[in-house]
Order: sequence, then structure tokens, then C-alpha cells
Amino acid sequence: EVQLVESGGGLVQPGGSLRLSCVASGFTFNKYAMSWVRQAPGKGLEWVSSINGADDSTTTVDSVKGRFTISRDNAKNTLYLQMNSLKPEDTAVYYCAKGAGGQTWNRYDYWGQGTQVTVSS
Repeated sequence: EVQLVESGGGLVQPGGSLRLSCVASGFTFNKYAMSWVRQAPGKGLEWVSSINGADDSTTTVDSVKGRFTISRDNAKNTLYLQMNSLKPEDTAVYYCAKGAGGQTWNRYDYWGQGTQVTVSS
């Protein structure tokens, strides 16, 4: 059974940092691309960043480029999202997803339960 379990969300002030983690199980983690997707209150899903399984190459949405960094530790079956210089508009539920496809949601076959990130003073 595939499981993706996110953690690390919380309340942070503007300009602060958080690191999200996603522990994966039930599949060969290092063989698959992984992604972070977010959903802000009252809005649709927004792809944030993806990392390739083969060579760890990454892609990131322009709105967070230079502030967010996706990474993975294949020995720990864990995906990370380091978020720096957080802004109120980064407030969202952040989901870990297996696969990569930008905004093409049928390219993702499993999703975590999500972790809430709130950026507010």
C-alpha cells in the first residue's frame, strides 16, 4: 500500500522559514519523480515543485523560485521542501504527490493528506 505522510507545517511569521517532510512507503521511492502541490484557501491546486527520481533534477514554479527548494533523501524515503522568506500568499495546504506533471493532475497517482502552512503576523 502506497503511503505519503507529510509533516512540518505550522504558523510562521512573514519572512520566516519552514521545512516540510514527506515520508513515502509502499513503492521504490528512488525510481519515481515526486512533487509538492499546494492549495490556498478558496483556490484550486497549484503545482509548486518537482524532483526527478533518476537524476534529482528539479523544476519549480516561478512564484517561489529562489525561496523554496525541493530535495529528497532516497535512503530515508523522504521528500523535503525547504521554504524560506515566506509570504502571506504562501499560506496553503501543502501536499506531497507521487509523480510529476505540472498542473496536469492525472500525472500524479498518489497524494498525502496535506500539511497546513500559515504565514501571518
